[in-house]
Amino acid sequence: MKVSVLIITYNQKRFIRKAIDSALAQQTSFPIEILVGDDFSNDGTRDIIREYEQKHPGLVIGVLHPRNMGKNGGINFLETLKRARGEYYALMDGDDYWTDPLKLQKQADFLDAHPDYSMVFHNALITYEDGTPEHVLNGPDTKPFFTVDDLIGEDEIWFMATSSTMYRNSIREYPAWFSESVSGDIPRLILKAKQGKIGYLPDLMSVYRKNQGGTSFTDRYDNEVFLRNRIAMYESINRELDYQYDRKLQRNIARYYKMMLNAERYRHSYTARLPIVGKYITLARPGWREVKDMIRDYVLPPAVARTYSKVALGLYRILNN
Repeated sequence: MKVSVLIITYNQKRFIRKAIDSALAQQTSFPIEILVGDDFSNDGTRDIIREYEQKHPGLVIGVLHPRNMGKNGGINFLETLKRARGEYYALMDGDDYWTDPLKLQKQADFLDAHPDYSMVFHNALITYEDGTPEHVLNGPDTKPFFTVDDLIGEDEIWFMATSSTMYRNSIREYPAWFSESVSGDIPRLILKAKQGKIGYLPDLMSVYRKNQGGTSFTDRYDNEVFLRNRIAMYESINRELDYQYDRKLQRNIARYYKMMLNAERYRHSYTARLPIVGKYITLARPGWREVKDMIRDYVLPPAVARTYSKVALGLYRILNN
């Protein structure tokens, strides 16, 4: 088996037919299999998958879990991947679809020709359910390949649509920390980049739908559980990379502690905020002015903060006269 197609889905009855049809439309010189991993959908998605299994026996294979596996589809991916027999696997969420029937052929040919590359991705069109204008993800200046250096920053880095990726099926066992993350794409890309370069094809070959049922809408930056999961993920990535990017990743982690100050648990509790502010200051190492602002805005009660501001302003005027 040359390529395994992995379609990862949960409650995507409106979209799953187009996803599977776009995989069936692929024209290749090699055999493929289409594994549809369903995370215990309850909207009829599973019935559609069974329908395709009956129409395309041996080609479309449902991986129908007996319960929701959790972690925002991450365990669904891992369990579906265990069934993949392909030398390479191409990944797609159940609400996305491919637009070029030669996508798999082009990407497999690329990996065949570049044995030092661990994966390859291509350009994608992003569409929005709410009417936001669609746009292309990658610009004309996108580099031909990427390394770990390009994936690590003080902010979150994202420029690869899941539906655009093809990987060598070369990680036999993912580390335990991977399965704890609710963001599968980020750690998966890091692990693959450790194995080799990531190639880029400028061809526009898939559509990434942004809709309320998509996984990106589960990212809640005012939710403590989500934010702590992100912190744990980046701490694990830091260890995975032997702390080569420690300063950047510490600043990245610090951002999530700062976001946490607006989570429900901390929004109105000055005592609970104090250790979070301390974490942010320790990791971000901001200048004195930002430290003062953090103390005023998040640690001191409003009445004390007003007094603090007046005293600070008075001292500033005295020192500058």
